[in-house]
Amino acid sequence: MNPKHIFPGYVLDLDGTVYLGDALLPGARRTVEALRAAGSRVVFLSNKPLQTRADYAAKLTRLGIPTSPDQVINSSWVLARWLEREAPGAALFVVGEPPLLAELRTAGFRLINQSPDSADEIQFVVASFDRTFDYRKLQIAFDAIRAGARFIATNADRYCPTPTGGLPDAGAVIGAIEGCTGERVEVVVGKPSPITARAILDRLRLTASECIIVGDRLETDIRMGQEAGMATAVVLTGVTTPELLAASDIQPDYVLRRLDELLPP
Repeated sequence: MNPKHIFPGYVLDLDGTVYLGDALLPGARRTVEALRAAGSRVVFLSNKPLQTRADYAAKLTRLGIPTSPDQVINSSWVLARWLEREAPGAALFVVGEPPLLAELRTAGFRLINQSPDSADEIQFVVASFDRTFDYRKLQIAFDAIRAGARFIATNADRYCPTPTGGLPDAGAVIGAIEGCTGERVEVVVGKPSPITARAILDRLRLTASECIIVGDRLETDIRMGQEAGMATAVVLTGVTTPELLAASDIQPDYVLRRLDELLPP
């Protein structure tokens, strides 16, 4: 079922919705061009903290969808904003990759990413998507949390879809740290967190009822949209299949076979 009208605001997930790997998915460019021509505000959203907002904007532009960094929201940017309010200038141990580290350094945080002299130095352990995760990092996180550091994360996705299947994501890092410390992650800022929903609405300068979120994951994109009060649409070009949709308790307002079905007839 297609939406019957144009919304003032659109939140478009990236991986599995707009593109997969280095290729746009069918109808993506046409959809974004039509929504912008209609005067709608469009932002792109990703839980993946492996690139900066500028990197995502550059990729979209290269693929034929001209985009500026301020039209992109990702979990590392949301995390930096949240920490700036919660504990400005805090000392962090980050299990993550260089783009996330750079985002946090730019925001004024002190990163302790070598073996610290004392675990007491670390105020927050940040778990994220990290393809260099190893036992040394797990040991530092373990020591810091046992010494009283707070345990937070960018996102909790179990895996990131790729053209060949997927990559283990931040959920795997969270699981390893929870497994050895016995402590549950306190805050996850990425989808489906209301922290990300608020960041989206602040960026769009619209109310939730004026917006629709489109994504390929029921448990993150659709759940967050429903809890925030947005309209929701799942697109069957990524993680969600018709079988998964039929078996889920999370049911979107619209089901799209490809992104351009988002456009009214």
